[in-house]
Amino acid sequence: MSIAQNTETTAKLRCISCGSTPDSASQDFRCTACGDLLEFFFPGWALDQLDGAKPRHHTGPLALKSLWLNRSSSRDALDQSGVWRFRELLPHIPNLEDHAITLGEGNTPLYRLPRCARAAGVENLLAKHQGMNPTASFKDTGMTFAASSAHQGGFRWVACASTGNTSASMAAYAARGNMHSLVLIPDGKISWGKLSQALDYGALTCQLRTDFDGCVRILNDLVRQKPVYLLNSVNPYRIEGQKTAAIELMEQLAWEPPDHIIVPGGNLGNSSAIGKALVEMRELKLISRLPKLSIIQAQGANPFYRCVREFGGKKLEPMTADTLATAIRIGNPASWKKALRVLQATGGEVEQVTEVEIAAAKAEVGADGIGCEPASAVTLAGLKKLRRSGFVKPGESVVLILTGHQLKDPDFTIKFHRGELFSGTPVQNAAAQAKSLQRAPVVLDPSLGDVIAALDAAERNS
Repeated sequence: MSIAQNTETTAKLRCISCGSTPDSASQDFRCTACGDLLEFFFPGWALDQLDGAKPRHHTGPLALKSLWLNRSSSRDALDQSGVWRFRELLPHIPNLEDHAITLGEGNTPLYRLPRCARAAGVENLLAKHQGMNPTASFKDTGMTFAASSAHQGGFRWVACASTGNTSASMAAYAARGNMHSLVLIPDGKISWGKLSQALDYGALTCQLRTDFDGCVRILNDLVRQKPVYLLNSVNPYRIEGQKTAAIELMEQLAWEPPDHIIVPGGNLGNSSAIGKALVEMRELKLISRLPKLSIIQAQGANPFYRCVREFGGKKLEPMTADTLATAIRIGNPASWKKALRVLQATGGEVEQVTEVEIAAAKAEVGADGIGCEPASAVTLAGLKKLRRSGFVKPGESVVLILTGHQLKDPDFTIKFHRGELFSGTPVQNAAAQAKSLQRAPVVLDPSLGDVIAALDAAERNS
């Protein structure tokens, strides 16, 4: 079975490697000529023909900015979505009103991080918190668009391989669209908080005795044999939805790009989407310049870092990923070629950080009153390294993309603050450097004097 593009002439599919432009995508969203990934491009984009119908005065950059801003106060469900509000820059889905599945995704806050800024040695540090989406991760912005495409295509089943966040998001949007969902998860080392979401949303969940990449292989074989719609980030509809986070960010910054945007690196779909949006916005004169987009990986799950640093971007060697940051525990990222293109287009950097650096950075984000899941914290940890190397200057503006909510992995947080996270591991001694950030519960007798003494001690140490 093939999947129609569901677009007007504005948007077309193209292979990222051989450049072929198929009229439709196969079930696994791979190029039938060379096997690489597909992406959407917009050959007819001009400022006077963004949607192929409206005259120039409706579709210039100033008119678009005004249109999107006005929609933010609309009562229409699509206008209230932080994804569908920007639909002029997305591929067209026929009969959208009948098929759009939305939970009011997007519209996520942009926070200033003064304590983290001091820790990192920069003056202007912000965080775009995608963990404030309906299912508490950035996946929702891509899922609303891709799930709507599945609904328009008449699919009854959607499926994904997941370490947690994708499964939660897919299951929610499938349930909302009256579709069935299948989740393939790796055995062990997953966040049960994330899995509980998929279970609650009614997904058929299969825990396979393999890692994430093994789940992906089974999924690809499945969708070639059964009428099941694949919703991992190889699906170009996912990438199109996720790119709206960058559009929304630019709007929040009054269309003045920061000097740097820093993104966690797992399967690399999100960094690819954000970079794609930045390039498209510059082409459409919505922004005047490109920020540098940098990608940070965990040291134990760093195939893209090694691809760039050791192999000059020529190849990616898969690895067995091992990190407590479950959302980025991926050893064979599907979108590495797209991400490499983003680094080259924006002049960004790639960096790796240790488990201890991730845990310390997560606690520092929490101390700013924000909080995030471990994978998000690689951005702050990576910023510190980029600052030390001189790639980021003290006076430059930086935006961290926080991809998941603090409550996605509460076990990590509890173990860190109790001093148990690295106990008995080879990095136990190195973890002592983060002890000052730990806030374990203080067990006391039911005595007012003891509570006051604890309060006074905390005040002296503050």
